[in-house]
Order: sequence, then structure tokens, then C-alpha cells
Amino acid sequence: MKNLKVGILLGLLAGIIDVIPMLVQQLTWDANLSALSMWLVVGIFISTVDWKINSILKGVLISFLVLLPSAIIIGWSNPIMLVPIFSMTLILGGILGFSINKINKQKHNNKNQINHSVK
Repeated sequence: MKNLKVGILLGLLAGIIDVIPMLVQQLTWDANLSALSMWLVVGIFISTVDWKINSILKGVLISFLVLLPSAIIIGWSNPIMLVPIFSMTLILGGILGFSINKINKQKHNNKNQINHSVK
């Protein structure tokens, strides 16, 4: 459950970071809400999926998998818009994967230290 909270919080943070340039560009609210919700889902998935791969790669991979349906719709009508979307997905996905892994590992290590000191 603690992993899930970390995923939601960091996913929300990534969503806010992604939406800020979209607000400056005055994109529609449906686009802003779509981006924000995507990063919330990505944060949840990264924090709960147990793939034995590099955490940065895991974050990027999950981010692009979640983005895929929207990317097809966006790319069909306006392919050039995929360049900044893919860039942000690559950057934020990697950072999110790394950050969630680091925080969850740190919590796990702290819990183990407490358990060892009690015994």
C-alpha cells in the first residue's frame, strides 16, 4: 500500500510537470486532464509492477505503453505533435521509474533495519 501511495504522489507530480507547458500553450482542458491522468496511472503501474529490469527502463517502458493508445489518435491527425509528447514521456518516465524505485527501496531498507534492531 505504501508503494501505491508513492506511485500516486510521484505520478501526480510528473503530471503537473507535464501539464505546465501545456497550460502555457493554452491547450484544451481535455488534453491537460488526459496528460495528468496518464501520469497518475503510470505512477501506479510503476510502483506496483514487479519487473526485474532497470528502474529507468521500466519507467520509460510503462510510460510508452500507457501512452500508446493516445499517441495513435494524436499521431493520426497531427504527427508532429508526437515529438514533444515522446520527449516528455521519455524524460518523465525515466525519472519516475528511478524515483519510485529509490523511494520504495529506501522505505524497505528502513523497515528491515527496524526489524533487525528489534530482534
